[in-house]
Amino acid sequence: VKVKIPFGNKYLDAIFSVPEKKPTYGVILTHGAGGDMNFPHLVSLAAYLASHGVLCLRFTCKGLNVAYRTKAFKAVVEYLELCDDYKLSGVFLAGRSMGSRAAASVIRQLSQGDDDGFIQGLVCLSYPLHRPKLQSKLRDEDLLLITCPVLFVSGSADEMCEKQLLEGVVSKMKAPKKIHWIDKANHGMAVKGRTADDVMEEINAQVFSWLRQNVQL
Repeated sequence: VKVKIPFGNKYLDAIFSVPEKKPTYGVILTHGAGGDMNFPHLVSLAAYLASHGVLCLRFTCKGLNVAYRTKAFKAVVEYLELCDDYKLSGVFLAGRSMGSRAAASVIRQLSQGDDDGFIQGLVCLSYPLHRPKLQSKLRDEDLLLITCPVLFVSGSADEMCEKQLLEGVVSKMKAPKKIHWIDKANHGMAVKGRTADDVMEEINAQVFSWLRQNVQL
């Protein structure tokens, strides 16, 4: 189901992937610095979640400024929370690369206000912990302040997220957290000798099983 979500004086393009049975929980999903909501990984994850009973709302926001992307993500959260078509008990925020930074930022901002418990957790696909070859400056400030459950799915060869550095940050986080490493995958989740579909199957199954563990059923 295609929708337009009001954002300031314009609209964000978004698509609902709707399960057959009435969903109780949803996932809001967005893309990285390049691409849009039709990025193959997002389409694959949305379809998988919907087929397993989880509503998925994915959206496009083209800005390359993380503060702008965060504002857009917040607008989508508010839209879904007030959406009459789907009365959800809670939602997980998810993003790929820069999209996961925006999601983390939204959660940190909303948790400082009056948190109504609508946001259940955070899924970071290829979280960009640092710029390539610039490991000294970590983008960890939001992660260290979040208290809801967090799942990281990262490639062990991701040039923007060195394995030991992410493990170090995660060990300092207050939130319940889990890292799933995709062996030998780069930032784009490409693995030599494996098809993209095969890698996506692994990611989708991991995300769904983690969601199921973290939903207060």
